[in-house]
Amino acid sequence: MTSSVSQRPPSRSRGAPGAGQAGAAAPRRARDHRVDALRGVALLMMFVDHIPQNVLNRFTLRNVGFADAAEIFVLLAGYASWLAYGRNFDRVGLRAGLGRVWRRCARLYVFQAVMVVVTTATIRAWRSFWPVPVDFLEPELAHGLSAFWRVMFLDALPSNLNILPLYIVLLAAFPLVYLLMRRSLVLTLALSGGLWLLINLDPTINFPNWLDPDGWYFDPLAWQFLFTLGACASVLAGRRGGSLPAVGWLRGLCGAYLVLSAFEVFPWSLWGLPDLRPFAIPAPDKSVLAPLRLVDVMAIFYLVQSSHGARGVAEGRFGRLMALFGRHSLEIFAAGTVIDLYARLVFTSFGSGWMLQVAVNVIGFSILWGLATVLDRRRVRQKMQAATEPGREMTTPPVSGLKRAH
Repeated sequence: MTSSVSQRPPSRSRGAPGAGQAGAAAPRRARDHRVDALRGVALLMMFVDHIPQNVLNRFTLRNVGFADAAEIFVLLAGYASWLAYGRNFDRVGLRAGLGRVWRRCARLYVFQAVMVVVTTATIRAWRSFWPVPVDFLEPELAHGLSAFWRVMFLDALPSNLNILPLYIVLLAAFPLVYLLMRRSLVLTLALSGGLWLLINLDPTINFPNWLDPDGWYFDPLAWQFLFTLGACASVLAGRRGGSLPAVGWLRGLCGAYLVLSAFEVFPWSLWGLPDLRPFAIPAPDKSVLAPLRLVDVMAIFYLVQSSHGARGVAEGRFGRLMALFGRHSLEIFAAGTVIDLYARLVFTSFGSGWMLQVAVNVIGFSILWGLATVLDRRRVRQKMQAATEPGREMTTPPVSGLKRAH
């Protein structure tokens, strides 16, 4: 999860998934910051959404659509995984490529373990001074550490610490997705979509979660379809310099669907407005990635990735700021999760008045911006050092964004 997306036209010298390679070198095109910028927006929305008392979460995606930032995050994980790992398999071979994927999974696990330890230790220490509701940790962890090993082995997933485990599983399965894509994109989507449909028909099929009898909150067997859709979209976009084909009627249909979604989901009562929902559709199940959520996020992604206007916005000052966060998504996500924890504790212990609202958000966003800036400067220095090393050609990874994970 770091670094800008660099799209290159496919080489005809080697085979590609379905028909046409998305991985060989060719003259480099200008960078496309849309994926990194969209990922950055999703990261900041997740940071806001994970603080229930934060007034800013009234303005995030979940208030105007069936999908939210989590769906965007997983979709872009699949998109960037093809660029970072799929094309790498073509260059270095399957064995070396697998090693890179496993190292990435190990790094993700380290970040997950650190967040679990920090969360548990912080809440236990905070309780020594101020009361903390038991729901800040599952009761099994709140009252004892005998089950802590289950969390470290991903047999138990506490709330707000369940996204990286999903990404670990999806990335670990990516080599299989890659082999299927090499054979046929249609076959890959058919198998992946069939599994997603099965889980929607029978939601009891899930990974076990000791803390929840229903299993993982993000069922990997369902969410793998969104990840796979992202990877396949990356191949198709790679053949067109990073953009998906702009089909007028399809763009109109996506726009109409998103308008309907906004009317159905908008919290009318929260704003003291009359309910204007045309159908009053119940909230679609997030655990199994219900169809309404899936279509919603795919519509957003298609409109962004097929729009020259969106590309222009991503090149602007705001877009580049969002891309700064998106290039370092693992670190920003982990830091945001820890800041969220402290923000929730502060609001719970001292109230959520305007002064604290301003303080928490300004401090939180400043920390994330400072971290992203430091990481980006280090990235630039490393690239410059690589360029000046004798006998070593400077290469820019297609996407570090998910190269550095979830």
